[in-house]
Amino acid sequence: MKFAQQTKTKELSISTEPTRIAVLISGSGSNLQALIDATVDGFIPASIELVISNKPGVKGLERAAAAGISTGVICHQDYSSRESFDETLVQYLSDCRPDLIILAGFMRILTPVFITAFHGRLLNIHPSLLPKYPGLHTHRRALEAGDSEAGATVHFVTDELDGGPPIVQARVPIMAEDDEQSLAQRVLQVEHKIYPLAARWFCEGRLRLGKEGAALDDAKLPAQGIDYQA
Repeated sequence: MKFAQQTKTKELSISTEPTRIAVLISGSGSNLQALIDATVDGFIPASIELVISNKPGVKGLERAAAAGISTGVICHQDYSSRESFDETLVQYLSDCRPDLIILAGFMRILTPVFITAFHGRLLNIHPSLLPKYPGLHTHRRALEAGDSEAGATVHFVTDELDGGPPIVQARVPIMAEDDEQSLAQRVLQVEHKIYPLAARWFCEGRLRLGKEGAALDDAKLPAQGIDYQA
């Protein structure tokens, strides 16, 4: 198995918490930090058991290690196909027995090998008001289109890229002086609010993915999810 253990600050064991979370990252891990903080202060009734990055040496791994969370690196460049990478990821995550897997800036397109294994237990956050601007360069595309607002969407992960049922969206106004960087920073601030909120709903048993889409408290959510109000 092409798996490089980055650090292991605690042994994986059966948690007394109602939900076991694993988080996948590729970079600085600011959303990961928001999730860590929310579990520490009890906002999310769960334990983050494992953080995996597909890139070595990223800031997010440092954040996890500082919080006493087991971490590891599975480098996608070591694999000849997306499917073989996903097979290794599934195997390692299965050993952790996660109830919920959160993609926090995980810059990989996942295949059905992975998505099917954890169907209904995968959350992602995307920096646009889906269904607008799936994929990359969301802030540039919003600015070029002359949009009056941007935002972020938490959604369940399905086979369709950034196309899983939305759970919650947060909006920010686009200012006349905005560039990609300034807009990205404001969107990131609301990401840090809505991602822990969606994770909390899931861990409380209130949020689920059903045949008709995402449901909260057994009520089907709107097509674009809940409109978050601070």
